[in-house]
Amino acid sequence: MTTPAVPALVPERTALLAMDFQNGIVPIAPEPDALLARVRDAIASLRAAGGTVGHVRVAFTEDDWEAVPDRNASFSAVAAAKAMHHEDDAAQIHTAVAPQDGDIVVRKIRYGAASTTDLYDQLAGRGIDTLVLAGISTSGVVLSTLMDAADRDYRVYVLSDGVADHDPEVHRVLVEKVFPSRAHVIDTGRLRELLP
Repeated sequence: MTTPAVPALVPERTALLAMDFQNGIVPIAPEPDALLARVRDAIASLRAAGGTVGHVRVAFTEDDWEAVPDRNASFSAVAAAKAMHHEDDAAQIHTAVAPQDGDIVVRKIRYGAASTTDLYDQLAGRGIDTLVLAGISTSGVVLSTLMDAADRDYRVYVLSDGVADHDPEVHRVLVEKVFPSRAHVIDTGRLRELLP
């Protein structure tokens, strides 16, 4: 069986989403410094080619905490702990991949990058139909965003060395067995090769 060719990227129609690279989340990733360096380089490569960079962070206001229902298995615990307040240092984007002028920046209150944000509207406004995903964690924001974006007919690439999870086996199964049916799984070196 032959592997289908990976389409080259058209930078003006492509956005790299750096998701949940926040001070309070980065430390859960295996080898966080190396991960940040790879993602920083991928961002620089896409930016230099004329692509868009988007930053997604999870952060809550007091009203957001109050609105989380008890039946939400994940986020009711976050709300009860009053964690990830939008002004706290833990909720801020790590300086290694900090946004620059012209980048898209959204604040979310659930796993997916777009379910509680205007991300898709911002992407549509820039004519973007292709997403490159990097993020922590593979089983959280990356999985949720990939499934949603694929359902919305985006062409999706996942950076295999730009995503990480605290559970290495979950990460491996997702990257090797689940993601390839919905996205092009590439590493950051291949990303540079796919840019003009």
